[in-house]
Amino acid sequence: MKDIFLSVVIPAYDEMANFQKGVLEKVYTYLSKRKYSYEVIIVDDGSTDGSIEFLKHFTKEHAQFRIIENPHTGKAGAVTKGILASQGKYVLFTDADQATPIEELEKILPQFNYGYDIVIGSRNTQRNGSPLSRQIISRGFILLRQMIVGLPNILDSQCGFKAFENNAAKNIFQKVYDMHDGFKQISGSAVTAGFDIELLFIAARMGYKIKEVPVKWLYVETRRVSPVKDSIDGLSDMLKIRKNAIAGKYDYENK
Repeated sequence: MKDIFLSVVIPAYDEMANFQKGVLEKVYTYLSKRKYSYEVIIVDDGSTDGSIEFLKHFTKEHAQFRIIENPHTGKAGAVTKGILASQGKYVLFTDADQATPIEELEKILPQFNYGYDIVIGSRNTQRNGSPLSRQIISRGFILLRQMIVGLPNILDSQCGFKAFENNAAKNIFQKVYDMHDGFKQISGSAVTAGFDIELLFIAARMGYKIKEVPVKWLYVETRRVSPVKDSIDGLSDMLKIRKNAIAGKYDYENK
């Protein structure tokens, strides 16, 4: 089997509306023009809107795309499943709505040439198109995260556009998997702030070098986002990470 340069992992839970907008075709169009080999792993997280049938048809016509059918464990479980199944030298996870377009890889991949193990997209404090209330909440979240968890050198921990060198990805996400006992099946949508913070926290504890790169990002309205609830859940997640850190659960000898 030919070595794969890049793996792209896309978690998907009831994403039919975005699939019908052609987001996967855009990903294919971009990647098919690159000189490197690639695979796209779409992890269906127990969708019930008919999108799995769409994906089966799409992957039949696009050989580099494949599906992993996952029980509904939430975004964290879906991303982790895809990362651990990836084969590329580098692996990116990106949101199905493509709020950060796949073309932003042009800014991400070159950074690995400078010795970084992880390169994450950053919206900085500019959230173009998002309501003012969301921007205020985001700034407050950054401050709270730095106070409770740390990671002072990272401004935007939540952008859904993160790339890893494969060995780093496998090591980090195996730790995440183990911390959550493999992720349990849930009901309803679950996109929690704690997932991104925890994986970066683990990466930092393991000594991996992280680079943050500004990327384009467009606000996409979604029924799954509830600013107040998400803020409360995010605070709860950060306190759990802090508690686990004090208990020594993130004390790793080396990477």
